[in-house]
Amino acid sequence: MERDKLRIIVERNIPFIDGVLDDIADVSYLPASEITPEAMALADALITRTRTRCDSRLLDGSRCSFIATATIGTDHIDLPYCASRGITVANAPGCNAPAVAQWVLSSALRLIEGNPAAKTIGIVGVGHVGSIVDRWARGLRFKTLLCDPPRADREGPDNFVSIDEIAEKADIITFHTPLTAAGPYPTIHLGDERLFSRCLRRPIVMNAARGPVTDTAALIEALDSRLISAAAIDCWEGEPAISAQLLRVASIATPHIAGYSREGKIRATQMALDSLTTHFRLPRLMAAAPAAPAPKATVTAAQLLDSYDPLDDTAALRHNPRGFESLRNNYPLRPEP
Repeated sequence: MERDKLRIIVERNIPFIDGVLDDIADVSYLPASEITPEAMALADALITRTRTRCDSRLLDGSRCSFIATATIGTDHIDLPYCASRGITVANAPGCNAPAVAQWVLSSALRLIEGNPAAKTIGIVGVGHVGSIVDRWARGLRFKTLLCDPPRADREGPDNFVSIDEIAEKADIITFHTPLTAAGPYPTIHLGDERLFSRCLRRPIVMNAARGPVTDTAALIEALDSRLISAAAIDCWEGEPAISAQLLRVASIATPHIAGYSREGKIRATQMALDSLTTHFRLPRLMAAAPAAPAPKATVTAAQLLDSYDPLDDTAALRHNPRGFESLRNNYPLRPEP
């Protein structure tokens, strides 16, 4: 007997996917709040974003065998549980790296005083995002310092520095790590009181990684005590219930949209579709938008500032802090530089 169509749950706010799967599957497009155990009970697959916690509470009793998250991070997915249930998990590494680099460097150019050639950016985490931040920053004549202990372990220490050296020498510290609480190099509260107390150049601190990578209370205290000169925050502890105090004192404050470029969203959706069709051995399906180009090798300051002004998003969030989730879900996707 012929098998029923696949049943797929798709988070409604994922762009460029509407209708793409409808010929091969029974698709339900749901807001994150409606992706429940009941909705997942008969689902074969889930395509989601970071607001859906994928764990035993959601998936016990479900026949789901595949989850794709149209994001870089997977900290919202209980990976050991999924492995124990034989659920394949796919993410979208690097999909929005150019957009996050755009946010970082546009913010830096707005906040620094003087020539970029006189400034040093300390990049903590040198994966997809950090590598583009490094390349573009050097093209803008910033000096860069790279801190990535796992890469230093694998590749040797020659191209990397410690986080203490970042604290001593950087005018800007930007975090681009995953969120981890265990292992040899946990990143939760990596930006903490200890780190900020060792900063010698009153740096600008940026978090476009995951909210808990920086300690909110420590950030506020470091600003109050002038250990750091400014904060640029896109990822917040406790999202969407963000710190009103940090919102007031941060120089740039955006609603977790650093990676929200049109090109990045196309890449993420295409990667999710490719992973799904590979898993179920289906013909390749294309996202409902032209393929996104590869990120540029270098960008100019004018290209960055013309393509994105983080102060606009800061004003919108300050005007409506309780609308964090709405601002994020209804964000007008911007072009990459």
